[in-house]
Amino acid sequence: MTDNGHQHMHISLTHQKNAFEQDPFPSLAVRRERLDRIGRLLEAHEEKLCAAVSKDFGHRSPHETIMLEIAPLMGALRHTRSHLRNWMRPERRGRSIEFLQMSNWVQYQPLGIVGIMAPWNYPLLLALGPLIDVLAAGNRAMIKPSELVPETSALLTKLVGEYFKPQEVTVAQGGVAVAAAFSALPFDHLLFTGSTTVGKKVMAAAAANLTPITLELGGKSPAIIAPDYPVASAVKDIAFGKLMNAGQTCIAPDYVFVQRAKVTEFVTALVSQIHRLYPAMTAPEHYTSIVGLRAHERLVKGLRECRERGIRIVEVDIPLPKSGTSIQPTLLIDPPMDCLLMEEEIFGPVLPIIPYDTIDEAITFICSRPHPLALYIFSHEKAVQRKLLDKTISGNVTINGTLLHITQNDLPFGGVGSSGIGAYHGYEGFKRFSHAKGIAKVRVFNPARLAAPPYGRITRLLAKFLKR
Repeated sequence: MTDNGHQHMHISLTHQKNAFEQDPFPSLAVRRERLDRIGRLLEAHEEKLCAAVSKDFGHRSPHETIMLEIAPLMGALRHTRSHLRNWMRPERRGRSIEFLQMSNWVQYQPLGIVGIMAPWNYPLLLALGPLIDVLAAGNRAMIKPSELVPETSALLTKLVGEYFKPQEVTVAQGGVAVAAAFSALPFDHLLFTGSTTVGKKVMAAAAANLTPITLELGGKSPAIIAPDYPVASAVKDIAFGKLMNAGQTCIAPDYVFVQRAKVTEFVTALVSQIHRLYPAMTAPEHYTSIVGLRAHERLVKGLRECRERGIRIVEVDIPLPKSGTSIQPTLLIDPPMDCLLMEEEIFGPVLPIIPYDTIDEAITFICSRPHPLALYIFSHEKAVQRKLLDKTISGNVTINGTLLHITQNDLPFGGVGSSGIGAYHGYEGFKRFSHAKGIAKVRVFNPARLAAPPYGRITRLLAKFLKR
């Protein structure tokens, strides 16, 4: 990145900070109007956005982009707009008996300028989704989209420039050098979505400015099909969660635990379900390609190692898009834990199937690994659900389904441990990008004056009362 590019980002940040100082607590009307502009942007340019995303991926169905990115954004806008008045209200807090002459409340105050570093796999949802929360909280924003989706990034830059003043929202395009410089800017908060490896670098850069940070990372999110749950039902949700966006989803089920006696039944049912989702006539149109040759080669390398080691592999033969970077849906049966695809997040249409004998065995395995971003429990038995919820740690959980927790606007979304720091979405997002300012007001008499010197009998009585 040139010095001019670095300087331009600093100038943009300075302009936003100056504008924020002029209006540090935007009104409800101003915040809603900014949110409405995101909605108008999406509605007016849906076709162009879908085309840009598809070009970046090699191929992605516009239906998938609408269902997985644009529709959730519109839902988040409606939810946020309808609740924002209540979120902005002062939050009354209690007071202790010795301070009955006081009133306490919390005011959620905008932080200032928030940096948003968005990934390539959902380039609209994960750039504009956080922006909804950031603007709702009264902030301004700078967005750094991924360089791996240049068409989408260029279009987003153009459209944001048309719908927002640069003092409100701006976009910084560029590669790794730009991203590194962006993460080192003195934001009032920084959100990064991406890999754990890069997240550590972003966190280190932000630390130099004491910039608070939210990290939405990834990890290997497991699914567990309990003995009581019908295999025929489970495969419908597993196939959906794994193959949407060709598995390039941070909360996709990364591997699945299946009772040992039901592995053959599960594989047969899952193959049939995949063929139902992607029949020969429509598969090339509806199946998503892998973004870029590098990601494609990483998956190919992992599968090559599995073949060389004699791991049982089931490839589901469906017609692929003509991009050249697509991979067939592939099942790995009982792979060893030291193979590449079990050591790192897969991020593709490859699903390892891990046989198990007891639920405790699956729990022990999950707990021995870094905390995942999501956990999927398939069971109708409340005792099984409770056991898995209590004995495992994950960012979020969906029971008897996949991906659904991220669609719920009133639930926080975020990781834990190596899968992330902090959560946003809805009210949690509003609070994440706000400063909770505690305010104490003396209404009549300030009781603290009784504790002032000179000390004597009244002081001793007061101390005795406070220690009671």
